[in-house]
Amino acid sequence: MSAQPTNSLQAAEPAEEVKREEVVIQVQELHKTYDLGETQVHALRGVTLEIRRGEFVAIMGASGSGKSTFMNILGCLDKPSSGRYLLEGTDVSSLEKKQLAGIRNRKIGFVFQGFNLLARTTALENTELPTLYSRVDKIERRRRAVEALKMVGLGDRTGHFPSQLSGGQQQRVAIARALVNRPSILLADEPTGNLDSRTSVEVMEIFQSLNDKGLTIILVTHEHDISQFAKRSIVFRDGKIKRDEIIPNPARAAEVLKTMPSVEE
Repeated sequence: MSAQPTNSLQAAEPAEEVKREEVVIQVQELHKTYDLGETQVHALRGVTLEIRRGEFVAIMGASGSGKSTFMNILGCLDKPSSGRYLLEGTDVSSLEKKQLAGIRNRKIGFVFQGFNLLARTTALENTELPTLYSRVDKIERRRRAVEALKMVGLGDRTGHFPSQLSGGQQQRVAIARALVNRPSILLADEPTGNLDSRTSVEVMEIFQSLNDKGLTIILVTHEHDISQFAKRSIVFRDGKIKRDEIIPNPARAAEVLKTMPSVEE
């Protein structure tokens, strides 16, 4: 499942050579409170952290810990009740919905547990969708989509519909779709939740390959084994960061796959 890099990422520096002082995400004293009638739910309670360009971060925590709320704020899908969120130096915590939508489309790629593919649309057409909102002409849209599909090892499946693809292949299309606008950050929310063990590792191999080329990746997962493919682990509990640590020797998906029985997709 090796894939050729696109031109957009060929120019990026390998993660280990990225300038470590370059902060891509900075949050300061983030709070998020939901009003539920007479009850208030404090989803985030003063979260402060930095994520540098080229990092591969796993965010973990039990249900209700605040990790999903935090991810939604990082993805500009929600706004904090208070505190600041700087994305590549821009304070996005107080922007209006239209401005947030523009930032999402230009800077952030999303991968979810559900593949969210259009059933009557080919892999190529599904991958092209985000470019429709980016004023990219038809020829360039097609070129980017083909390149993105090649990156995830599906260059020979561009004309296939989701029903003709396995679960792992559908998730690869979803990853390609997240890459097509050449984001600076990839947010993945439980991307292996609907996949078997081997396919999950194959997906992590793709993420590691992208990260090795310099893409910043933030992964939400409840699976400890999956988090070990990242380079940094942040654990949430009760709306706060319980633990933030570097993973000294991340597991390498390519090596793990060698120890697993092969299965037909």
